[in-house]
Amino acid sequence: HMTKYLLLLLLPLMTIGQENFDQVLFEQYDRYKEKSIETRRFKHKDIQPLIEALGKENGFSVTSLGVSIQGRSISMISVGTGEADVLLWSQMHGDESTATMAMFDIFNYLKENGGILEGLKVHFIPMLNPDGAELFQRRNALGIDINRDALRLQSPESRILKAARDSLEADYGFNLHDQSRYYNAEKTAKPATLSFLAPAFNDEKDMSEKRGDAMKIIAMMNEVVQKHAKGQVGRYSDAFEPRAFGDNMQKWGTSTILIESGGHPEDREKQFIRKLNYLSILTAIKGISDQSFKARSTKAYWDIPRNDRKLFDLKIENLTFPYLGATYTVDLGIIYNEIENNNHSDFYLVGKIVDIGDLSTHYGYETLSAEGFTFKTGETYPTILSDFEEFRELDIPQLLRDGYTSVSISDLPPEIKFVTAPINVIDISKIKIPRNNEMPRSPVNFGKNPTFLLLKNDQVAYAVVNGFVYRIDGPVNGVKNGLVE
Repeated sequence: HMTKYLLLLLLPLMTIGQENFDQVLFEQYDRYKEKSIETRRFKHKDIQPLIEALGKENGFSVTSLGVSIQGRSISMISVGTGEADVLLWSQMHGDESTATMAMFDIFNYLKENGGILEGLKVHFIPMLNPDGAELFQRRNALGIDINRDALRLQSPESRILKAARDSLEADYGFNLHDQSRYYNAEKTAKPATLSFLAPAFNDEKDMSEKRGDAMKIIAMMNEVVQKHAKGQVGRYSDAFEPRAFGDNMQKWGTSTILIESGGHPEDREKQFIRKLNYLSILTAIKGISDQSFKARSTKAYWDIPRNDRKLFDLKIENLTFPYLGATYTVDLGIIYNEIENNNHSDFYLVGKIVDIGDLSTHYGYETLSAEGFTFKTGETYPTILSDFEEFRELDIPQLLRDGYTSVSISDLPPEIKFVTAPINVIDISKIKIPRNNEMPRSPVNFGKNPTFLLLKNDQVAYAVVNGFVYRIDGPVNGVKNGLVE
């Protein structure tokens, strides 16, 4: 009883310390951010020098766990000398790299602040699927989803992760992923910038002490994330997946936490989300070290709203347009697909209409009300430009005011795939001759690229070009590029 009484006295002190800790973490983040990684599409070769340098740091050790299918090394970085083992693994899916970036920030922090690891030894696998990372794709070189290979262990990457867990008999595990930016916290317009899960270990979703601990750790992480992304946390579905690593880690006796990095406004490269990973993971590590997470409740975990998927990049509400003699009023849901370059290191965006109709239960990162505006299909500027230099001299805002949403170029260099101007470019050499006697298509087409004008008092007020909104009389607001087609 005396021990329990002392614990109750200490818990408020632990909480105060935790609040100061996460505040300092957030404020001093730029000091520790790994500046050599600024975008999501880095490769194995980009992080190898960082890993090799860590092997020379006092208190750090680097272990080679093996190689991928295509022969790329898979490393584990360990720090701390305690008895409890914490295992974190990232980029099991090659195109889910947010937490990998955060790991290198965490390493920089731990070089100066290793004291938070008291009682712990923490092990990081930054890039479990380097072959997938090379192509910025989910699956490995065999085409296998490593996160569905926990039982058969057909991939060397899967065997490496299982062997690491077993050799450590890891007490705690962090399964680090990215999810679609189109997830939202249920019944809100806010993106699920981070989603958490304490995975189930059977179909019945039974509780155990290990799973309960994972829930309490998540409750602690959620507290600090809410300070900087209020309402932007979701609870991932706990449907049991018998082939998945997270579910099996829980089953094998490792208290397992899934972190999914989703979307955040104006953060397509996920640099703010990277910071939230850094903040929440270091908070969790400290909470495990001093066992302060035990003060949280599993109820706080269940109070996190569920993940939903009702977000678009752009939602246009109450758009009225004519088709075959009638008028229709609909909402449009538009997303921006990333189109990669040949070496999977950069991308441009192509807008696509993914839903049409009553979207009153859905939300947008950006929302435009088209009520009271007149719909108009844009036209192609009648003068065919001879080359791209002529394009650079155009007054694009004036062309939009005149009703033009595309221009034609006769000699367009093949390497130009997009333009950083709110107008589409037609490559004359690729024009298709239309077939006769076709029923005219609706001016708003499901699955197609949205480009049109919205008029007020017979004047163009907005141009929607490649799914991006451009306000004619305002600054360029959100247009990333015009489409070359």
